[in-house]
Amino acid sequence: MKCITRVRSNDLDRRRFISTAALFAAAAELGIPPTAAAQPASPQTDTSFRHVKQIDAGPLNIGYVEAGPTGGVPVILLHGWPYDIHSYAEVVPLLEAQGFRVIVPYLRGYGSTRFLASETPRNGQQAALASDVLGLMDALKIQSAVIAGYDWGARTANIVAALRPDRCKAMVSVSGYLIGSQAANRKPLPPKAELSWWYQYYFATERGRAGYQASTRDFARLIWQTASPEWTFSDATFERSAEAFNNPDHVAIVIHNYRWRLGLVDGEAQYDEMEKFLAAAPAISVPTITLEGDANGAPHPDPMDYARKFAGKYEHRTIRGGIGHNLPQEAPHAFAQALIDVNRM
Repeated sequence: MKCITRVRSNDLDRRRFISTAALFAAAAELGIPPTAAAQPASPQTDTSFRHVKQIDAGPLNIGYVEAGPTGGVPVILLHGWPYDIHSYAEVVPLLEAQGFRVIVPYLRGYGSTRFLASETPRNGQQAALASDVLGLMDALKIQSAVIAGYDWGARTANIVAALRPDRCKAMVSVSGYLIGSQAANRKPLPPKAELSWWYQYYFATERGRAGYQASTRDFARLIWQTASPEWTFSDATFERSAEAFNNPDHVAIVIHNYRWRLGLVDGEAQYDEMEKFLAAAPAISVPTITLEGDANGAPHPDPMDYARKFAGKYEHRTIRGGIGHNLPQEAPHAFAQALIDVNRM
């Protein structure tokens, strides 16, 4: 049974000074389920992942952080661009406290994740990223996991759920259904929508590649600001994540990802059958909660447009209070609660 749930929270400024208990009490008075109260990260919190593990998985040596009991239900959290694993710095302890085994990997081209062979193509296509997640699960001997993400991470979670529902117990996806194809991307969008994808067209040029390589941090900061216009993040918070862009393959992966979407570059033949399947926009059957921030400044579909793509148990939540594109970092409690709830669906 599908439903659309609108989630309310207090004004962003007020939320910074009201305790968790007060928020839940207010939500109860309004008749809102306690699980719906959105609470962003505290501006005073300095959470970091100090112990990054490494494991060979497929073509990569993947860097990841892990928390919680090894016997807990596995949860894999996938970050987007231009962000990193620290988007989940305040989500992880909330899930760990509930007994989940939480794994947060650096995607290819980020942080300490490296290619094992210099001759491997620096391929950023969607099927490659999904294969990386399955490879990581194999390496860690995880048969099935709850998978969640936003931006690139949400698309990757969608693909794993569509391709291998036996490996995805349930899913939380920010901005809903994001599986795409080169064929679908050939269709022009209305001018206003095209404008929101300006960086994709910039990356299609050699000037764009050179510009991103020369000013990666400034570019990323601009995306953070425009994608989450009401999120006030500190320089320290940004720099903590920006370190992940020092990966030697970062620029190549990002540029290839966006050029592949437009059909300007080829992917790898080993992913052709996967991409053919994904081009049909397959429905997702695993239990799913989709999330959207009410102040998401990045391109994103309307929830009503993708609700039909979820064929199993499904719920949508709009997180209010000035929440932008990087939802798990801006509203970690709401994101963690969605994971707790989807595991019970």
